[in-house]
Amino acid sequence: MEHGLEFLRERAERTLEQMRQVVVGQDEAIRGLLVAIFTGGHVLLEGVPGTAKTLMVRALARVLHLRFGRIQFTPDLMPSDIIGTHVYVPNTGEFRLRQGPIFTDLLLADEINRSPAKTQAALLEAMQEHRCTIDGEPFPLSRCFLVFATQNPIEYEGTYPLPEAQLDRFLVKIRVGYPAAEEEERILERYNQGVELHNVEEAALSPVLTAEEILRCREVIRGLRMDTAIVQYLRRLVTATREADDILIGAGPRAGIHLLLASKALAGLAGRAYVSPDDLQEMALPTLRHRIVLQPEAEASGQTTDQALEEILRQTPVPR
Repeated sequence: MEHGLEFLRERAERTLEQMRQVVVGQDEAIRGLLVAIFTGGHVLLEGVPGTAKTLMVRALARVLHLRFGRIQFTPDLMPSDIIGTHVYVPNTGEFRLRQGPIFTDLLLADEINRSPAKTQAALLEAMQEHRCTIDGEPFPLSRCFLVFATQNPIEYEGTYPLPEAQLDRFLVKIRVGYPAAEEEERILERYNQGVELHNVEEAALSPVLTAEEILRCREVIRGLRMDTAIVQYLRRLVTATREADDILIGAGPRAGIHLLLASKALAGLAGRAYVSPDDLQEMALPTLRHRIVLQPEAEASGQTTDQALEEILRQTPVPR
């Protein structure tokens, strides 16, 4: 276990170092992506355009030596555009499967909320079962298959809210904000020097992990220790979202499972064999913010889901 943990911590640090060659700042968001990679959980990235959401996923795929696929979601996108379809081949008189972009390792679902629910639902089976069904026949997906979906938090025209059932499939919702002033100056200076940070293919990024090593790291994460008192603390946090006056719909059981896994991953990235209350507190907002619905009056008053969750964290006793 100790050897596995040290390998995990060292490779996570090397991954972060490689990512910094093309992504300036956003260390917190990158760490959230690594938590997802090492737990096998999907990610919802929310941020205004130009905050390196797509760049982070492209760079991550290159550093982890995984296949990368991208789908630009639009109102006219069809489910078959995602999963694929059988096409007729005149020369042979047979139908042949034309695989969709979902047959990859890391799938970027760009602006996922720009397609209607029927198209969004094409991802549901893949996200939950790691397979997709085409014309009644199931097809397995990569063992490293993960969805990284992006959405703009401020545009509402021409968008379709994600169904609660699909939101619940995402391990975390990461908010990608503007870079700090000094980070933005570094970005501008590097472009001023002729360095195109968005050109991942030309960057000298070295692969850090293989697919098999990622799967072994996931086994290490699952084997980390979480004391009973920490498990009970986690359960109280999740239950409190269902009892808070300002919350209409609280987090379900899957939220607790995802918070447990994400907290273990965070501990593993730090090289620790045990989970602390700090790990739960750090992962509570990313894991729960997209699973709760505020009361209409709370939302009308300007309260946010993060504020509601922060209040729950303040009020819930922390185990010693």
